[in-house]
Amino acid sequence: MDLQKQREIASKGGKAAHEKGTAHEFDSSEAREAGRKGGKVAHERGTAHEFSSEEAREAGRKGGQARSKKNSNLGSENDANLSGQSDINPTPMCDS
Repeated sequence: MDLQKQREIASKGGKAAHEKGTAHEFDSSEAREAGRKGGKVAHERGTAHEFSSEEAREAGRKGGQARSKKNSNLGSENDANLSGQSDINPTPMCDS
């Protein structure tokens, strides 16, 4: 069976599994591990993308912006947690 036909069959199977609700959904740690393995294989085969310094700068900038946006969306809840204070069950600190 040629590669294109195999991909078509696999695609149909994946779509059917998602419609049925039986498809596997990766959590973040599984996705991270899969990406690590894929990257390792790609480097071994010599097919991994090699970033230029400009591409690396752009990727870092986008990642920094995404993190900044995520942190700003956490708002005052994040600020309270970072300062060691919480609105939930505040306990006075004393040496008694």
